[in-house]
Amino acid sequence: MILWSDVSVSYGPTRVLGPVSLEVAAGEWVGIIGPNGSGKSTMLKSAVGIVDFVGEVSLAGSLPRPGLDIAWMPQRPAMPDGMTVSDYVILGRTPHLGYLAAEGREDIAAVERALRLMDLGQFASRPLSTLSGGEAQRVVMARALAQEAPVILLDEPTANLDIGHAVEVLNAVDTLRATQSLTVVSAVHDLTLAGRYADRLALLSGGVVQALGAPSEVLDEDVLIPHYGAGLRVKPDEDGPVVIPTRQVR
Repeated sequence: MILWSDVSVSYGPTRVLGPVSLEVAAGEWVGIIGPNGSGKSTMLKSAVGIVDFVGEVSLAGSLPRPGLDIAWMPQRPAMPDGMTVSDYVILGRTPHLGYLAAEGREDIAAVERALRLMDLGQFASRPLSTLSGGEAQRVVMARALAQEAPVILLDEPTANLDIGHAVEVLNAVDTLRATQSLTVVSAVHDLTLAGRYADRLALLSGGVVQALGAPSEVLDEDVLIPHYGAGLRVKPDEDGPVVIPTRQVR
């Protein structure tokens, strides 16, 4: 479905990503994990044209149509204070509208579905400036879901969320994946959560893919410790590996 082919990104003389090649099948969920500065966000941004890159990103063999084929949930979006939640979420419908066209019945319905999925129906008329960090995070997710693109890229979708809402958000995405063949690529710091939802994990470190496979293969101490350091332990669980931080005695 979505394919990164030998993608590299450089900021001045410094290469921060690549070359990276990764293919994600239709309906698959791939989690991008890795330490800070490993290139996770940059890899996602390359697919939506936010950063200049060398190589190619394609969707089912063709170049993605801007705004229509890939929905994007950034880590730190701009959220105008004077805008209401519903007005912000409906911005996700902009790619579907013609020049100077007004939102129609389908657009309003898409916004209502997205707000309902994120448990935000009661927030529709609230100004963005009144939201907590976790509420704002769910609103940004709702905007991405309202776009109803076949591929969604999520950059730290559970940041600022308590564990209950984090699971709710990921469950909602997983439900859409199952019912609408949504293809998901997410950058996640929480390794245990990443392994719970993703079909495969790609470990980025130093800007390149160091490991790729099922969560049980990648969430392994021998795989993780060289890139994260010794402050973790991996324990088996019936739902998948659990990554536990360990206290380092000094």
